Amino acid sequence: MADSALSRVEFAALSRGEGTSLTLGPLDGRYRESVAPLIDFLSEAALNRDRVHVEVEWLIHLTRHAVLPGTQPFTEDQETQLRSVVTSFDAAAVAELGEIEAVTVHDVKAVEYYIGRRLEGIGIEHLKPLVHFGCTSEDINNLSYALGIKGAVVDVWLPAARALVGSIAELARSSRDTPMLSRTHGQPATPTTLGKEMAVVAHRLTRQLDRIEATDFLGKINGATGTYAAHYASAPRTDWEDVARSFVEGLGLTWNPLTTQIESHDWQAELYSDIARFNRILHNFCTDVWSYISIGYFAQIPVAGATGSSTMPHKVNPIRFENAEANLEISSGLLDVLASTLVTSRWQRDLTDSSSQRNIGVALGHSLLAISNVAKGLARLDVAEAVLAADLDGNWEVLGEAVQMVMRAEAIAGVPGLDDPYERLKDLTRGHRVDAARMREFVGGLGLSPEAEQRLLALTPGSYTGIAAKLVDHLD
Repeated sequence: MADSALSRVEFAALSRGEGTSLTLGPLDGRYRESVAPLIDFLSEAALNRDRVHVEVEWLIHLTRHAVLPGTQPFTEDQETQLRSVVTSFDAAAVAELGEIEAVTVHDVKAVEYYIGRRLEGIGIEHLKPLVHFGCTSEDINNLSYALGIKGAVVDVWLPAARALVGSIAELARSSRDTPMLSRTHGQPATPTTLGKEMAVVAHRLTRQLDRIEATDFLGKINGATGTYAAHYASAPRTDWEDVARSFVEGLGLTWNPLTTQIESHDWQAELYSDIARFNRILHNFCTDVWSYISIGYFAQIPVAGATGSSTMPHKVNPIRFENAEANLEISSGLLDVLASTLVTSRWQRDLTDSSSQRNIGVALGHSLLAISNVAKGLARLDVAEAVLAADLDGNWEVLGEAVQMVMRAEAIAGVPGLDDPYERLKDLTRGHRVDAARMREFVGGLGLSPEAEQRLLALTPGSYTGIAAKLVDHLD
């Protein structure tokens, strides 16, 4: 190893934060700026802050309801001081919690002790036994995760996704009248408009976002096996279900009245399935746009100073869409694992959910990164209308559908000599290139009524788009 190279020991020191930190994953390294907003909700530090928040609010809630003899509501100043334990949670707090956990070897117990240390300064040190009262760790964890996931989805992921879909919808509106050759099975098909195809994607993605926005973020606080046993053993006259329900709802969550030791996580599985479905629709959009770029329908606007290839100077590669594809696949894979794992737990509880949930930020991070890349890619696209028009003009055979349908209608109306329209158009067009002159010659020899003949003679591949442009209005 060269003298200037880092040894494995030195790399390990850097990764522990001793000096310039190294990261194992790309979200905390190369792509950190794109996913940074999620850190405030789904990082380990954010989880611990939310645990402190839940424990503090539970302590306040218990005193307000006077659930135990000898307790009374805190003064306004005491409540303010307690809540400042949450609002002042910083790097020093993270370090202190880490030191406590090194002794307890239990993250939630460390939070309990961390809060207990601060009660003396508020003059309520006698209430240390009330911290974490009646709770199992999962009471605190499920609420903390729900708060973090809700914040990440509602405040970060959804706004980014909505903005992207808005950009796709705007492209749909601006290109609503731009005719485009369709391709089914990769072959020329009935024309559409570019705007209508973009509208299809925007509509599909919006449906998923509406489902995600309607998510119920559930929570529970009912003890070691969901029976309130310790609660009623210690305070039998208290309506513990009402105390629990009002507490959970007061946090802005939906109360789950029936659980084991863990909140069942079904709502998380539903949410992750919806986000994964959004991811996959967006992935399909990326592959389509990539293909449109490759055939020249979209022109990419070069970034000043950027390099497309280390050896081919002319290249402008669709890297934003390719990057997005990879990140959407990673995100969807993780979300699928979370959705399938979190709905199962041995008997009243096992620990698989704990390890799984630590990857929620990674799953959403890769999706958020993909959304950012697609948005940047879209912003540097121009519609190449001349290429679209030329492609249409080279595929007059797509009018075969229109001609044979008019022939059918004419035959039904009693016009003679229009037998076997499909077969006749099949003979003309299947596997053959047909230009404008040949198509018009064929139409002119059919013996159609004058009105029908003129209608077909006026038709071009570029005008044979039905009500595609009008369909874009369904976005509004």
